[in-house]
Amino acid sequence: MKNFIYLLAIVLLLSCAKKEDKFPTDPNLEAKIDSIVKPHIDKTEAAGIAVGVFRNHKPLFQKAYGYADLELDVKLPVTASFEIGSVTKQFTAASILQLAEQGKLTLEDDLGKYLRFNTRNRKVTIRQLLSHTSGIKGYTELPSFEMLSIEKHSRDTLLRIVEKEQFDFEPGEALIYNNTAFFMLGLIIEKVSGMSYEEYVKKNLFDRAGMTNSYYCSENKITKNRAHGYDRNEKGLVRAAYLDHTWPFSAGSLCSTVGDLEKWNNALHHGKILNEKSYKEFLTPVSLNDGTVTRYAKGITVTDWKGKRLVEHGGGINGFLSQNSYFPDEDVSIIVLINTTSVGPRQIADKVADLIYKDLQVNKPAHFQGDPAKFAGNYKGRGRGEDVVVKISKNGLSLLATIGNGKPQPLNYIKENLWTDGSTNYLFKQQGGQITELGMDQVYGYLVLKKSSNL
Repeated sequence: MKNFIYLLAIVLLLSCAKKEDKFPTDPNLEAKIDSIVKPHIDKTEAAGIAVGVFRNHKPLFQKAYGYADLELDVKLPVTASFEIGSVTKQFTAASILQLAEQGKLTLEDDLGKYLRFNTRNRKVTIRQLLSHTSGIKGYTELPSFEMLSIEKHSRDTLLRIVEKEQFDFEPGEALIYNNTAFFMLGLIIEKVSGMSYEEYVKKNLFDRAGMTNSYYCSENKITKNRAHGYDRNEKGLVRAAYLDHTWPFSAGSLCSTVGDLEKWNNALHHGKILNEKSYKEFLTPVSLNDGTVTRYAKGITVTDWKGKRLVEHGGGINGFLSQNSYFPDEDVSIIVLINTTSVGPRQIADKVADLIYKDLQVNKPAHFQGDPAKFAGNYKGRGRGEDVVVKISKNGLSLLATIGNGKPQPLNYIKENLWTDGSTNYLFKQQGGQITELGMDQVYGYLVLKKSSNL
């Protein structure tokens, strides 16, 4: 019996070791990531880039490239803080879910219970604010926001401007990325908690996660180790345009570091921020009124990346871009922060993920059986800040999708009436045997486009 127990222990140890071997330390990992990131610095496409790769709360790689300040030639430290833009949204969503845990609100509450806002007799729920399905006009897409963004007014000013606008769609009918909704959620947090958004997030999120280098951004406060932001024009890099942080607010005004965002992932996904029920709610993708399941949950997306579950969100704000990718099955975080708006952090994160998951087998595209001509036509509907027209054309036994005046993109068949270009999924819906509608699942949006003509 003792020998059996001994052998069983050995087997268990070996199985655990084998599991750990899925992520052996690559002695060339730094050189490989250098080859991905450094060209952007060398070509002056970005001022600075910070990258962190973590597994089980331990760093596999952390490094900063380029500069925190170009004018003074200040090198970028890996501990530098960046404006993280819309990565802020997951903090706002977690705050709302905490308040729901405490019984101070429910996700089905009408926003009118907390804010004065004319919805023209529509019910808009907190759940719909969290998932971009409210239909309320996004303020960052309004022409008037360019001037407002550099001015300081009461936050109520923004609500009065937006409520004059027509809804983009009826609540729950589509998903269009919406900063107004998350701005409203910040106001609800303040009203329900009796604290400022800045105070609430620090006490209930940052402090719990041990995020000592994260804070509410400021356009004028001097903050040690803060990277300066840059944009790019036809002549090269320029200083980022001014933005008053009254306005990004709970939709995009938090600042953080690579290390702190890993602490956030560790706390959020291991029960330190939300209870089990709330965490499940946090990660449940929203369904539209017709039952269509999207890939956007609450301030965060839940997707599939080359067969791996991926929980992620990116951010963009004047002078800064960010990406926080978390692979829950292996407890892997890949975080990319850039103090320039001309290089895609998601593309860098995905290339780094390719190094970590180097032996993934990607499924080959399926083949559509039949004539794809039935899908061809022009489809039109509301997009983010503008109407969207998509031309679907037959390409042999496959399809091409052309959005506006863009280049045609090949679509791969998945199943039934579902196709994809690799990131956006195209779901064709039919009625009476005829294709009448196209649902474009862009992850950060789900657009409903009506077929306007055949080809």
